[in-house]
Amino acid sequence: MNGGELGAVVAFRLGPLAITDTVVTTWGIMLVFVVLVALLSRRLTEEPARWQIAMEGVVATIEAAIAEVLPQEPRRVLPFIATLWLFVLAANLIGLVPGLQAPTGDLSTTAALATLVFFSTHWFGIRANGLRSYLRHYIEPSVILLPFHIISELTRTLALAIRLFGNMMSLEMAALLVLLIAGVLVPVPLLMLHVVEALVQAYIFGMLALIYVAGGLEVPESGAAAAGVSSSKETP
Repeated sequence: MNGGELGAVVAFRLGPLAITDTVVTTWGIMLVFVVLVALLSRRLTEEPARWQIAMEGVVATIEAAIAEVLPQEPRRVLPFIATLWLFVLAANLIGLVPGLQAPTGDLSTTAALATLVFFSTHWFGIRANGLRSYLRHYIEPSVILLPFHIISELTRTLALAIRLFGNMMSLEMAALLVLLIAGVLVPVPLLMLHVVEALVQAYIFGMLALIYVAGGLEVPESGAAAAGVSSSKETP
């Protein structure tokens, strides 16, 4: 196998396209989620079994967390945020499986996730407020602020990608160094540390994504006020 970009290993090739182990692992996680959802959704009943109660508890917990940030309409973003949270958590924890590496330890994966959050933020914002109203807040209170708004959007997306990548990569490197020095004397504490860190990083990434999406959904006060004044003038 040949080395790919950012230390990834090329698993196989589709013509000129190199498929790395990170991509294969990511596809595997996605396939597992699709199969689980397909199987579990067919067995839902009005008198839920224990597994259904557990799944409903997970969804209810995520919805409650979203409602803390976006109390008006948490279910609007629930599918996206819940999927993002669960995927990042699974991608963080997959590194515990022998022979597999966490996809979130690869900058290409975290960059793709951050880019998805970037476009989703604007998509939700435009759907909620309309294109003109949403774009207006980038030039308010002055058009001079437009470059600063654009830089802010780009830098927070870059920070979102690098934060998750850096934390997961450093966690795996630290675990490897400790194992090399201490051998197999400390596997349990390392496993617990990995699980806790995976949970924390998934929560932080999902919460930041939720905050960005919630910001896009909010109608700027000045834009709303202007729309209100305009409508009042047109009313006879």
